[in-house]
Amino acid sequence: MKQTLQTLFTALAAVMLLGQAAWGAIDVKLAVVATGLNAPMMAISPPDGSGRLFIVEQSGTIRIVQGGKLLDEPFLNVASKLVPQMPFFDERGLLSLAFHPNFKSNGKFYVFYSAPVRGDAGLEQKLWYSHTQYISEMRVSSSNANKADTSYERVLMRIDWPQFNHNGGNIAFGPEDGYLYISLGDGGYANDWGIGHHVTMGNGQDLTSLHGSIIRIDIDSGDPYGIPSDNPFLDSEDAREEIYAYGFRNPWRMSFDMGGSHALFVADVQQNSYEEVDVVVKGGNYGWRIREADRCFDFVTPNGHPPACASAALIDPIVSYNHCNKHPNDCKGTSVTGGFVYRGSHGPWQGKYFFGDWSVKFGTPAGQLFAATRSGGGWSMEDINVTNMDFKGYVLGFGQDDQGDVYVATSITDGPVGHKDILYKIVP
Repeated sequence: MKQTLQTLFTALAAVMLLGQAAWGAIDVKLAVVATGLNAPMMAISPPDGSGRLFIVEQSGTIRIVQGGKLLDEPFLNVASKLVPQMPFFDERGLLSLAFHPNFKSNGKFYVFYSAPVRGDAGLEQKLWYSHTQYISEMRVSSSNANKADTSYERVLMRIDWPQFNHNGGNIAFGPEDGYLYISLGDGGYANDWGIGHHVTMGNGQDLTSLHGSIIRIDIDSGDPYGIPSDNPFLDSEDAREEIYAYGFRNPWRMSFDMGGSHALFVADVQQNSYEEVDVVVKGGNYGWRIREADRCFDFVTPNGHPPACASAALIDPIVSYNHCNKHPNDCKGTSVTGGFVYRGSHGPWQGKYFFGDWSVKFGTPAGQLFAATRSGGGWSMEDINVTNMDFKGYVLGFGQDDQGDVYVATSITDGPVGHKDILYKIVP
């Protein structure tokens, strides 16, 4: 009997150790790709086989890494188009880049940037709003593949923005349908409340507003764009036809899995208590401001989290974690930053979603790196342990090249200043 119990305890201990390994930290190294950057937001390879990596800087430029070297001259500079940025902290600027699926033949690419409030805006917007978001089509120079054609810009959308924050600001082409997806935050401020927000439901639940949603448009038809025939609110009198999914607060970085089922991942920055990552499906309601992550939310008492929600038709996040404002002794960060599903050559990482958090504390460059792994019918979240350096920095965004490797864009300052920031490649 004693031997049987000893064998059982040994087996249980082995299972516990296996579980700790499966749910523990992942060891990685960070390889420096480019330095001297200014608030890098993302990095992406064009679909042209060139092997180049394009880095988006919040201050208004797009830089190119070619042959392992950061080129001196930027591919694009739209700094003169941007709203003036606050040096110590700002969420506006040049926020995203997407290449047309047929970029190799047509040279078209798309940018999302924050400009001064448009001249033909209404009186309320001119008096009170922070800026206007531009989603524009541009094209590469006919004489230099490493330069944009500065004489061409076709504006697809202009969206007036109440506050300086919660811009969302990511654009990406769907790998299966070829449509342009755009992430838009709730308009800013806190609790989805105030100037420019729906009084009773907030912008996240207001289908008549593009704020707080992922939208999808067809840039190859219509003037200036078309609506895909299977958009969930097509021909609806009570919703904008562009909306693909809704209920978001600040979807800060989204990406499609370049493999698998091409799932759309969105990291949605929440309020004071929790952070969340979602896999987005057509027509889905992701809860804000009815819920914060997977907890019910009341904008009047944002830290209270009532036991019951007003709606049951909400989609749960795949992972959520404690926000350091409410849970200072048991937390992982303050602002989730979305990343990419790894599809590189390192087998053990296949299918893992690499993402992070801006910092565990405002004013301190203490960003965090994580991975989410599909496990049966759900997802597990793992910490990432950087083994080759004492990693310190704000995690602004991520990137992915055409080989499926993942990059992390970091800054040492909390504003778009300094030109001392680094893009790393995550390697085994």
